Amino acid sequence: MATVATRVIEALARSGVRHVYGLPGDSLNGFTDAIRRSDDVSWEHVRHEETAAFAAASDAALTGKLAVCAGSCGPGNLHLINGLFDAQRSRVPVLAIAAHIPRSEIGSGYFQETHPQDLFRECSVYCELVSTPEMAPRILEMAMRAAVEENGVAVVVIPGEVFLAQAGESGWLKHAIEATRSVIRPDDESLRRAADMLNSAQNVTILGGAGVAGAHDALVELAGTLNAPVVHALRGKEFIEYDNPHDVGMTGLLGFSSGYKAIKEADVLLMLGTDFPYQQFYPEHARIIQVDVRGGHLGRRTPIDLGLVGTVADTLAALKPLLVQKPGREHLDRSLRHYRKTRANLDALAVNDRDKSPIRPEYVAGLVNRLASDDAVFTVDVGSPVVWAARYLKMNGTRRLVGSFNHGTMACALPHAIGAQTAYPGRQVVAFAGDGGLAMSFGELITLMQNRLPVKLVVFNNSSLNFVELEMKAAGIVNFGTELINPDFAAVAQAMGMFGRRVERAGDLEQAVTDAFAHDGPAVIDVVTARQELSIPPAITVEQAKGFSLYAIRTILAGRGDELLDLVTTNVARRLLD
Repeated sequence: MATVATRVIEALARSGVRHVYGLPGDSLNGFTDAIRRSDDVSWEHVRHEETAAFAAASDAALTGKLAVCAGSCGPGNLHLINGLFDAQRSRVPVLAIAAHIPRSEIGSGYFQETHPQDLFRECSVYCELVSTPEMAPRILEMAMRAAVEENGVAVVVIPGEVFLAQAGESGWLKHAIEATRSVIRPDDESLRRAADMLNSAQNVTILGGAGVAGAHDALVELAGTLNAPVVHALRGKEFIEYDNPHDVGMTGLLGFSSGYKAIKEADVLLMLGTDFPYQQFYPEHARIIQVDVRGGHLGRRTPIDLGLVGTVADTLAALKPLLVQKPGREHLDRSLRHYRKTRANLDALAVNDRDKSPIRPEYVAGLVNRLASDDAVFTVDVGSPVVWAARYLKMNGTRRLVGSFNHGTMACALPHAIGAQTAYPGRQVVAFAGDGGLAMSFGELITLMQNRLPVKLVVFNNSSLNFVELEMKAAGIVNFGTELINPDFAAVAQAMGMFGRRVERAGDLEQAVTDAFAHDGPAVIDVVTARQELSIPPAITVEQAKGFSLYAIRTILAGRGDELLDLVTTNVARRLLD
């Protein structure tokens, strides 16, 4: 008779799971031993359980299938929590196996005791304790079903001895657990109301997010019918901006003024599959239609005039026959002209600035975009790397982009890259890492070597928590506690046996990136970038403007005028271009 652990692995394999990310521990021994004996599921060893959860999240985001991570009892599975929050907020299907202390000791304050079923409840769609071997098959099936149907995290808490117990026959887990397919669209009356609003509007702007995935062509056709500029939120970038003659860029804190302007000038804003969070970027007087498959998300960011529950693809297909071709395109043409100007200004910054040091981060991102493969997977750290990725990486329908865009955690680029490269060993994976983010997940460089993952890591090394400094400047606060004393990351990489190259002058960058991309194995390109480069959002509040002025005054009074001079010198070209 097979053990519970063996049955779990068989069920995962039957449902298409090929990898389990984690770190071994005594309470997981029965589980990892079952993997050792399996021909279908591999154990992907990482150096920290947080990485296991991030890697599973990336795997699930890219494949669209259930991904699995595991942690031993107490501290082991607690380390999963940040990555699981990221997966839950990104709405990707992840199953976490959280091993537990012996059943007989629960509630006694035993060594490493926690209560995982309580701790993980906020970051999961399903979380339950398996207290007897007989419960395991049914709970596992419910957990897997919840994860794939609700696109979220499911946590199964299993005491170590239950893994090793004999598993009797059960009707559960006999078949593969895969997401069902359904047609989800609004009713005819709601669609008619939406069509009336869109047909009668003069200036329609579309704001799209990750929910547009799979509906790119329908979106472009809709924009053509409405003569509407299309703005994307960050998570919609990879699904919206390519082959789209109506694209006017991104909005939000990391976006372009053209996207902001197209939304502000609309009299009807059509939101498609986006939960864009920043209220200050919504129009003040436009009527708003929002389409989302989750009814509870309608109208929670800004007041709306009409909410429609449905997938973007199904809703647009049903809405299409009700729309009338708009004759005028003044709003669209005006938005496109503004976008072309904005894009030209941004591209003008992504150049070798007379071979000066430190290097402009825009140039780094633009060069990597040009040299990366057509089907590259990019992962990006939160902070300044995500700004440059959002503005300079160009999607083409086959490239992918993964980051902690909703949870917003540091140190995700390398762990996400591990999951991406494991899921797609034959594709180029490029990680945009901040120096602070890389330092936080430093041990995973060893994972790249141990697991033979040829990830290419581009480090934006500005010796600071750069985005935090920008937030301080905007608040009028003198930078404090943000300086980083970094090692030579390339030398560290070389010491680990991988490709490492440090670049301090722009003229050396292209050859370094070319060599790293050609290297058959993991590579680290440590690029010394300008610390004082400002990534200004398209809409600056009066408070932020005051904040920058206060920052300047306080910096001088603090005796740090050289920092202010560096800020001005670094950004003078940007000011002239704008």
